[in-house]
Amino acid sequence: MNSIVYNSQPLIVFKKVSKVYGRGGAAVHALRGVDLTIMPGEFVAVMGPSGSGKSTCMNILGCLDTPTSGDYVFEGIYVGNLSRDQRALLRRHYLGFIFQGFNLLHRTSALENVELPLIYRGTPLEERRRRGLAALAAVGLAGWESHTPGELSGGQQQRVAIARAIVTEPKVLLADEPTGNLDSERSREIMELLTTFNRENHITILMVTHEADMAAYSGRQICFRDGRIDENQMVKSRVAL
Repeated sequence: MNSIVYNSQPLIVFKKVSKVYGRGGAAVHALRGVDLTIMPGEFVAVMGPSGSGKSTCMNILGCLDTPTSGDYVFEGIYVGNLSRDQRALLRRHYLGFIFQGFNLLHRTSALENVELPLIYRGTPLEERRRRGLAALAAVGLAGWESHTPGELSGGQQQRVAIARAIVTEPKVLLADEPTGNLDSERSREIMELLTTFNRENHITILMVTHEADMAAYSGRQICFRDGRIDENQMVKSRVAL
């Protein structure tokens, strides 16, 4: 199913974004003048071989890194003009993150893991608890709130991670190989869950993946190669749920 675009104004724009690590002969050009536009409500899969620039792109999108040159524009705001604290606020209030390794606190319950972003926001306990329970229910884990990650399967741990990412009601989910540690059946379950949030909650999703069958759930696929987007590899979604 193709992503649904709800607004004619871009949510995210890269304008000639470049990223260089190091100097002189040791310089590594991770991104080379990338132009990219993401509309609200899109589900975009980001692909490419190791070292192609896709992870650097995602780090800049997530305000975890900054371009060497060019502009990153989020909802009309030039992110490069923001201070470090302002970028942290953008990340905290507008972005959700999902990782291949789940990144859960192992001695902490599922509910407490989900509540963490709200703690950083200073959300009161009662509201935090209500929203955490709702997020776990949304990913099919009602009744599992008190379980620690060690008591959950890999698929359940990733569901907790997704609940943690959506509990703040972000505009954008950045997913880094979200099915990389899961078997085929669990991978399909996670992708169907992400597709549901994209379609029903209107959350824009950008997902890095090496797996073509997972990328096929997206509405658009872009492929990085040598620090640039390979225009010949940009395709539309093939899969409908």
